[in-house]
Amino acid sequence: MSKLSHINDKGEARMVDVSEKATTARRAVAEGFVAMRPSTLELVEKGEAHKGDVIGTARIAGIMAAKRTHELIPLCHPLAITKATVDFTLSQSPPGILVKAEVKVSSQTGVEMEALTAVSVACLTLYDMLKAADKSMTIEGVRLIAKDGGKSGVYRAGERAGGA
Repeated sequence: MSKLSHINDKGEARMVDVSEKATTARRAVAEGFVAMRPSTLELVEKGEAHKGDVIGTARIAGIMAAKRTHELIPLCHPLAITKATVDFTLSQSPPGILVKAEVKVSSQTGVEMEALTAVSVACLTLYDMLKAADKSMTIEGVRLIAKDGGKSGVYRAGERAGGA
């Protein structure tokens, strides 16, 4: 196992010093899935959820979360994000909503945590907006699916077992 960058020689947590790293274009894409009953998905499709615009609200929440990741995750650097998008794909089989976030920055550190945070908060917002109709929803498979830029280069996740 490689040395953890957020732990010093004494085993104490620390913020990584990125001052000597080159500023480069960096991008990360993450995804997650909110599984729900078909009747709950139908509420979203028809725009009949009691709390209003489910997708629009979750999109704004995800983008806001990406911008505030450093306030939520200890030791993350505050970043001047240049792009943050959150997209939704409604799925009939399995019933639910696939959430995908893309975040870009020109910086000395990457945006993986920002993309993952955007997806997580968007999924939580979907749950909040729909919980009156379906408390049995589950948030599944939050993961990094792509990353570009920086010293470690390109990363692409393999296909998920089972498709979703």
